[in-house]
Amino acid sequence: MKKRTHYCGRLSAAQAGQDVVLKGWVEKRRDHGNLVFLDLRDREGFVQIVLNPNDEAMAEAKGVRSEFVVEVCGRVEMRPEGLVNKNLPTGEIEVQGTHFKVLSEAQTPPFQVSDENVGENLRLKHRYLDLRSPRLQKNLKLRHQAAQLVRQVLNEEEFLEIETPILYKSTPEGARDYLVPSRVHPGSFYALPQSPQTLKQLLMVSGYDRYYQIARCFRDEDLRADRQPEFSQIDLEMSFVETEDIIELNEKLLRRIWKEMKGVEVPEIPRMTYQEAMNRFGSDRPDTRFGLELVGLNEFFVGCGFKVFEDVIARQGAIKAIVAPQISDYSRGQMDKLTKLAQSAGAKGLVWIKKKDGKFQSTVGKFFDDQKLEELFTRCQATDGDTVLIVADDFRVTCDSLSTLRLHLGKELKLVDTRKDYFLWVTDFPLFDHDPEQGRWVACHHPFTCPADEDLSILFDEKEDQYGQVKAKAYDLVCNGYEIAGGSIRIHQQKVQQSMFKALGLSDQEVQEKFGFFVEALSYGTPPHGGIAWGMDRLVMILCGTEAIREVIAFPKTTKASCMMSEAPSRVVQDQLLELGIRLAPSAEQKQNQD
Repeated sequence: MKKRTHYCGRLSAAQAGQDVVLKGWVEKRRDHGNLVFLDLRDREGFVQIVLNPNDEAMAEAKGVRSEFVVEVCGRVEMRPEGLVNKNLPTGEIEVQGTHFKVLSEAQTPPFQVSDENVGENLRLKHRYLDLRSPRLQKNLKLRHQAAQLVRQVLNEEEFLEIETPILYKSTPEGARDYLVPSRVHPGSFYALPQSPQTLKQLLMVSGYDRYYQIARCFRDEDLRADRQPEFSQIDLEMSFVETEDIIELNEKLLRRIWKEMKGVEVPEIPRMTYQEAMNRFGSDRPDTRFGLELVGLNEFFVGCGFKVFEDVIARQGAIKAIVAPQISDYSRGQMDKLTKLAQSAGAKGLVWIKKKDGKFQSTVGKFFDDQKLEELFTRCQATDGDTVLIVADDFRVTCDSLSTLRLHLGKELKLVDTRKDYFLWVTDFPLFDHDPEQGRWVACHHPFTCPADEDLSILFDEKEDQYGQVKAKAYDLVCNGYEIAGGSIRIHQQKVQQSMFKALGLSDQEVQEKFGFFVEALSYGTPPHGGIAWGMDRLVMILCGTEAIREVIAFPKTTKASCMMSEAPSRVVQDQLLELGIRLAPSAEQKQNQD
């Protein structure tokens, strides 16, 4: 086997006249009788190979099909005038083959790797073939380049790259942990980290000042197109900093990424408080590439006589609307579809009011006269041909429902500005959220987020009725409606951390069992510190211009957290379970038998 001299996709007119040795996969074979043309592919692209029937190479190439792995020796020649392929980077040249060798044969593949119209299930089942496609090879190369650039920038800023454990302690205060049984310690379990949160904080306690890693994280949660059970995050932590220091550094990182990866200068990034984002867009990660902002209507409907609205106002809920432009021609079926979409996000129903040619049509027309509806249109700045969509419910349900409708209509009506990326910092998040199912307060981010200085007394005095008012020193970076990074200033004083755990309803025993090592560490001199974690997969997804996170991960899972290629998760033999001291529950055994 000869030594390769060039990648296929890197050949150009500069190599004309040179002898080369190429290795790769046959993309296509075209037999023109007196000549045979092969498109040879490797990770850098394609080049056309020409085989002459009088050459020895032709005999060797007989029977070659798509996906055969071959070795080609030949001379780079300029293509004849009129035969240049301007759509191909190597389209000016071709390689006149003089030596040809089959390195590996291939059976007929279930799909052509360059075919963009293959179903996702088939591509995931044969992921090793899909990964040969120019689409995925481009995406994964870009991912590599982004990771190298991140390391370069953070190294320049005097960060240290430090690895933290994958086998760690279960601290179930967020999503479900993936548990790993210990053979050496029967009945005990490790957890795969949801993030290196306590570990990176301990590195600050240890005096490393600036840490980062591109960390693997694991969460056993329901999946979406932009989520995976295992994912990567650009994790960093800094000592002796405040919020502005972290925002400044991460804006610098962001600008370098967009400048070097996309050739784009990122302008000044606006900021918005959590409350403003929810009131205007119904989301704490708003897509600001289009309008359709929410309009508050509580005051407008006070004393309106419509019981549904008055009940919501009485319980201090929220009545809000968005204006869908020029959809008054929507059919009843289309309006029903919007209603079901709102209901999927928790709303009990959707009120709509259309205005067409000066006449109103509405689901609540019998409750409001035309004058009131005209006043409503004026309040919402709606015009003839528009439709006002209203949800009345608890604040969060109203926001979630209208945000869902807003995003749907933004795409359906082609309102989204896709010419550039829109960035936003969201700040001043609430520290706590009340979980009615558990009947207690839970941390909105995680239990190590520092409360705003002015709200510390609420924690110290245990004013539980005011926990909902406590602000967090937290911040999220949003791009095109995706949270691409999130972080906070951390609690660095033991007293504050203990108050936080108490507010979350953790007993002293629970704190000791789950976080005893961490609380003790805070007593040995902890610097003020804070950090942020970027979603590496989401970041690359946006850089690649795709909306599916699976397109930027080499071996992704499905929305059911399974690998169609390897069929993981899979059963293990009984001896393995016995060695770990594990017995399956009857329901699990029954499910296995059914499968």
